[in-house]
Amino acid sequence: MAEPLPDLQKWMYDALLHPEHADPDQANARLTPNPRLSAAGSLAIYQQSYRLRIAACMREQFPALCHALGADLFNDFVAEYVREAPPESYTLYDLGRRFAAFLEANRPDRDGPRESWIDFIVDLTRFERAVFVSFDGPGAEGMPPATPQTDDSALQLNPSLSVGSYRFPVAAYYLGVREAKSPTPPQAQTTHVAVLRKDFSSLIVPLDADECRFLSALLDTRTIAGACAKTGMAPPWSDHPALKAKWLRAGFFTQADQSQEQR
Repeated sequence: MAEPLPDLQKWMYDALLHPEHADPDQANARLTPNPRLSAAGSLAIYQQSYRLRIAACMREQFPALCHALGADLFNDFVAEYVREAPPESYTLYDLGRRFAAFLEANRPDRDGPRESWIDFIVDLTRFERAVFVSFDGPGAEGMPPATPQTDDSALQLNPSLSVGSYRFPVAAYYLGVREAKSPTPPQAQTTHVAVLRKDFSSLIVPLDADECRFLSALLDTRTIAGACAKTGMAPPWSDHPALKAKWLRAGFFTQADQSQEQR
């Protein structure tokens, strides 16, 4: 009697994720050899190709982290990450979603004094994930852009916008790697950054603490009035009118269709 397909799929999945536990006899019993390779040998090719594909995908998502760690150590972390948190989706888009949490949970200094180097690595991972999600997710292309004449009540956020606070200048380090400048790890310095996509290009915009706080509230409440109520702040451009123009040029906002909202 043939093995049920779900059982065969699970065996193959486990063999790819944990090649060190794969039994060659089970491979020979389930797979068909060819004149040049045994079944176990053919499986080994798939196992190696899977590891290489996962590592390549993660390097594409985290190029600055790979630079900071070095390719060999980065690949080792990825291999352990995939064993502990295997992909949950048919697409590799979500592959790096839990990587920062994995690195934080498995940091080597968790039982002793914290090392700033590891804080930097975790923050850099968080930042690169934000850039990846912003670029690869929904954006504002095709939506009507907000203008200086757009009333605050009609402003809506670019769907790709996110903001974050970091313990290190990770954005500057990331850009240095992208520009092939081979930067060295920076000293600790709190930074706040907005990340978004505009016209299919990623943008990174530095923020101060109040701007980051207001935009974080705006991401939660989705309205200027709601962000003001949540933070007890007026919009940051109330005291700095040029800031609104800067954010409009960067593409932070689109213009809501108020005629649709009134229906």
